[in-house]
Amino acid sequence: MYHQALYAIVMDAGAAVGELTRAMQGEDELFASPRTLAAVEARLLTMAHTLGNLTPVLRDKLALADWAGWQALHAALRDGHEPRREAVWYAVSALVPQTMGLLAELRRREPVWFENGY
Repeated sequence: MYHQALYAIVMDAGAAVGELTRAMQGEDELFASPRTLAAVEARLLTMAHTLGNLTPVLRDKLALADWAGWQALHAALRDGHEPRREAVWYAVSALVPQTMGLLAELRRREPVWFENGY
């Protein structure tokens, strides 16, 4: 149940990032929109914090994820580091889609990790 809840949080936040940025033409448009940027950063913080709470076993199963990238993003967003444009754009364009894909693939390959009783 724990893994299922973490999976849902990460996937929901990632989908929200995708929705918020889908129509944008690129990074300049995101950073020119303070409200959208704030909403995206809030979702990214949720994802980074949640991914930091994965169990070591599940984290090992997601060995291809950029854990250093998530940790750096989490610190930048949590502590208000500036500038963080590069980290946020990297997250939007690479970390989020890669991590969501890895999680979805793991859930397809090993569904027992995401069952209610586990």
